Amino acid sequence: MEMTKYERDERAATSKDSANVERLPYVGSVRRMRRTQLPDDAVELAQFLVGKLLIRDHRAGRTSGRIVETEAYPVGDAAGHAYFGMTMANRSLFLAKGHAYVYFIYGSSYMCNVSAERKGIGAGVLLRALQPLEGIPLMQRRRRTVFVSKLAKGPGRLATAMAIDHDCDGIDLCAPGSLWLGGDERPAMPVTSNIRIGLTREIDRPLRFYERSSVWVGGPRKLRE
Repeated sequence: MEMTKYERDERAATSKDSANVERLPYVGSVRRMRRTQLPDDAVELAQFLVGKLLIRDHRAGRTSGRIVETEAYPVGDAAGHAYFGMTMANRSLFLAKGHAYVYFIYGSSYMCNVSAERKGIGAGVLLRALQPLEGIPLMQRRRRTVFVSKLAKGPGRLATAMAIDHDCDGIDLCAPGSLWLGGDERPAMPVTSNIRIGLTREIDRPLRFYERSSVWVGGPRKLRE
């Protein structure tokens, strides 16, 4: 049976090992995002971040990737961590837009979010998937896999590949530091929306944004077409 274009792309991506990863795009010089460039609204920010870059300057080396999938958790969202107000655990979510909010879940995974809105208002954007760009061999060692398309497909895998943990919580992603957001001068890909994944509340809201049919996007196929 003839493979679909998606299946051909997936096979091509996952067949790359550490000897072939140089075929993927290289970031090179990246301009750091300014806070004034970020939309205030969480839903607008989630759409805006698709196609932007996440860079991690770690003592083991730099890793980076192009953000291809996000989820918005706006003000008043019952599925969001800010719904019941600010606590010691979620206080980074109430910082000014453009800060990292990192939390541990399922006893195994960290999740990296970007705060939205003005300081004191709890809302944010979950980073769900990246297209790996720099430091791919390092990501492969952290993730214990050679399959490039699976390195940062899903928020837990993303955090592991980028060595994002609780030490990153509260980092200003628009300032010099070990974790930051950058712009990408390459043409933007079409962005579409669908329902969020893995929720038990507000499950029907189309607040997940992603590059359509991208091999780097996670979740069931019917939710990424």
